[in-house]
Amino acid sequence: MKLTCLTFLLSLSLMVNAQNNFKATQIKFERVEKAYHEKWETLRKFVEAGGYGDQFSMVINAYKTEGKLEIWLKNNSAKTYSLFRTYDFCAHSGTIGPKVFEGDGQTPEGFYYVNVFNPMSNFHLSLGVNYPNTVDYARTGKDRKPGSDIYIHGNCVTVGCIPLTDEKIKEVYILGVEARNAGQEKIPVNIYPFKMTDRNMKKYIAQFPEQATFWKSLQAGYLAFEKNKTQPDVTEVKGKYVVK
Repeated sequence: MKLTCLTFLLSLSLMVNAQNNFKATQIKFERVEKAYHEKWETLRKFVEAGGYGDQFSMVINAYKTEGKLEIWLKNNSAKTYSLFRTYDFCAHSGTIGPKVFEGDGQTPEGFYYVNVFNPMSNFHLSLGVNYPNTVDYARTGKDRKPGSDIYIHGNCVTVGCIPLTDEKIKEVYILGVEARNAGQEKIPVNIYPFKMTDRNMKKYIAQFPEQATFWKSLQAGYLAFEKNKTQPDVTEVKGKYVVK
């Protein structure tokens, strides 16, 4: 029993150290260090004023038609998120509707999470999104490639990513570092074709009827977040999103 407890405590200690070391590792990179130097003092004041403390979690909601990227935060002891900042896309690629195959220029739509922090990006700083997931693979089919390398990044160019200006990505990036360092293993990135109100659904499904079923599955997640201000429980089942 004592050995089991000691093993558990050691594992817990290693996990805490790994989390605390994430920021320390990231800030060794020149661009991240500079971003902290330029942005963090002011950002931290707004974080504190918002009641998020120094241990917070983060959700990113992006809307392609509106060209908006929202950052939602919550203190790790709180139950619900609140809107912290909204950033404008600085370029657009493709149209509404999900990404289907490599080279189609489309920005994905769906429920994802940050899987890469790239401090040496060709686009200043970048946060990778775990596209493609199983829903994307099912849509693409066996005879085509779904594409990859989808990022939220600086430098206003895109062929399917979400570009912000370099100044804005500095803020988003270090907020992500802070959330990851505070223990959030997966930062949700929910990418929607538009604000998925019933009015917008009616408008855009009339223009893109082939997306109706897929968009209704996204709307379930959108409405759950709007109502509860918590990240919805979304699973991928047989090539479809299921929101619980």
